[in-house]
Amino acid sequence: MSPALPLAGIRVLTLENFGAGPFGSMYLADLGAEVIKIESPDQGGDATRGMGPFFLGPHDSHFFQTFNLNKKSVALNLKRPDGHEAFLRLVRTADVVMNNLRGDQPGKLGLDYASLGAVNPRILCAHLSAYGRDNERRGWPGYDYLMQAEAGYLHLTGEPGTPPARMGLSIIDYMTGITTAVAVLAALVGVMKGGLGRDVDVSLFDVALHQLTYPGNWYLNEGHATERLPRSSHPSAAPVQLYRTRDGWIFVMCMTEKFWLALLGVLGREDLAADARYADAKSRRANRDALTVVLDAEFGREPTQHWLDRLQGLLPVAPVCDLPQALDNPFAKAIGMVRALPHPARADFRVLANPIRLDGERLPSRRAPGLGEHTAQLLREAGLTPAEIDALLASGAATSFC
Repeated sequence: MSPALPLAGIRVLTLENFGAGPFGSMYLADLGAEVIKIESPDQGGDATRGMGPFFLGPHDSHFFQTFNLNKKSVALNLKRPDGHEAFLRLVRTADVVMNNLRGDQPGKLGLDYASLGAVNPRILCAHLSAYGRDNERRGWPGYDYLMQAEAGYLHLTGEPGTPPARMGLSIIDYMTGITTAVAVLAALVGVMKGGLGRDVDVSLFDVALHQLTYPGNWYLNEGHATERLPRSSHPSAAPVQLYRTRDGWIFVMCMTEKFWLALLGVLGREDLAADARYADAKSRRANRDALTVVLDAEFGREPTQHWLDRLQGLLPVAPVCDLPQALDNPFAKAIGMVRALPHPARADFRVLANPIRLDGERLPSRRAPGLGEHTAQLLREAGLTPAEIDALLASGAATSFC
């Protein structure tokens, strides 16, 4: 990694699978940390290496590449004494040990600060679990969709009168990963100020509840239960929703009076500003359904692109794209969010860039590692002799292959 990246020199060991943990540690890797995946050789490493439907050769897939750019891989069996001892040698060289195991597993596997602090007093032990490590659910497995279900997301998503619906992406996984990365960075600052290491805990369930934000506070303090609204409407502001155009849909967000008046000017419907039903935000919210009929008629006169040409830059509006349209968007390509990242199995492989820029530049990307690609190199750097490494490989406690 370039020394210009802010986390250059930070070493992170991570025991992770699927989305939440790998997404969070990838942010650290993108920002320059040396993130080393400790993968079980007898289980084929990270489960997403074998997750289809699209593969890039043995032990690799599009899914795996999505969450593991810029990382390294060491294949070690921590349940074997010699494999665990090799892991401890790596811990002595590291700043952070991360995992996204069930809450009852880090203690059993010796991945918490109580176990690793004696090996490295400055080590941070970050635990991303489904429900936490200190409660009656610590042994429960859990995934994003379950959190969306229990935290009310399915109840809030979709059109009124339809079955419960999850959000289209695993947003709880991704936000929990980023939250864990933020917690790790904060704890690292504490260590760098002269402190000792510690345990850092983040759970999918906690993050899912925390993201209920203002609807959560409305209920806790006023007993107000936010419900689904037609057209993906905002619960308090109007007009903030989908509208039909002549050939599709447009999303309009008049979050302020300024934007509402600008919309009326473009539509040539300044008369609506004097209508008592739409005179202020409270009135527009109360008469949302009637306003929808009026604005549907106006937007229905022209195709979506006509209205985008008239409105974009004047007030917040956007087209409603399907996935291909979103990724083939010329703007996304122009700003560098879609980039080529050649892979040994696919010369034309492409990925999405990290959204963070430093000094105006996108963060660099390197393909995700092969299983055990860096085993011998990193064990050697940790002080193991060639004979010790050969013994680990011969016993099956470690594997070195791509």
